[in-house]
Amino acid sequence: MKIRPVIFLSIFVLCLLILGLSLPAAAAPAPQGVQFATNTPGPDGRILYKVVAGDTCIRIALLHGISVEQLRQLNSNLDPDCSLITGQELLVGLGGPLAATATPGPSPTPLPATATPTPFVGSTEICVLVFDDQNGDGLRQTAEPAITGGAVSVTETNGKYSETRETTPPDPAADYPGLCFSNVPEGNYNVGAAIPDNYNATMALSYTLDVRAGDRAFVDFGAQSRDTTITQPDDNNSGGTSPLLGIFGGILLLGGLGLGWYALQLRKPESKLQQSGLLKRKR
Repeated sequence: MKIRPVIFLSIFVLCLLILGLSLPAAAAPAPQGVQFATNTPGPDGRILYKVVAGDTCIRIALLHGISVEQLRQLNSNLDPDCSLITGQELLVGLGGPLAATATPGPSPTPLPATATPTPFVGSTEICVLVFDDQNGDGLRQTAEPAITGGAVSVTETNGKYSETRETTPPDPAADYPGLCFSNVPEGNYNVGAAIPDNYNATMALSYTLDVRAGDRAFVDFGAQSRDTTITQPDDNNSGGTSPLLGIFGGILLLGGLGLGWYALQLRKPESKLQQSGLLKRKR
């Protein structure tokens, strides 16, 4: 009896199955870590990776042994979703020239110590002016000149400085017509002025001020000549005696005299009537 080809083929397949099951299964090799081609650092020491289709930030970070946070720090242009574009270059590390240890250069030669400057402890100047206050307003105008023949004094309240000078004609070339006391120490000062006998003060003749290092203080005192103290009527008739007031006073005086005379005349007839009445009564 001949075995049919189909049966023979079935028996052959069954034998192959039995043989395959009887052989020990070959164990797969243990993974040794993901292997990828290491990118070569560029001339500037940067290691760049070009994104391919299907890449994610996690995959690129795992491929290069860094964390996703490190990848973000190296590539500040990544958005919060870490979106990638095929062909985009990412910085994944540094190597080459930038990773090399820098050789320390020569130490700089120390410079000599700079001398500490001595602090300035004096005021630059205290300048005092006694001026002819021609309009008597207590404020100096440019046209009001300095007064000569007087005196000014500058005295520090704790006695550190004191000086008195006479007022003399100012130097035409000077920028200030008064007297300037230079290099006075800082502190609290009483500044006073004495005026000539033929002048009247138009403001207080003493002043107290504090001066500090580097200050330049100015104090002005005004006085008016006695020859100009006679009050003259001004344009607004706000001062002096007005002629209209004299005329009005004269009219009042004449009116008063007229009223007195009229009253006297009224009293005379009344006296005569009283006398005639008394005479009738006596009769």
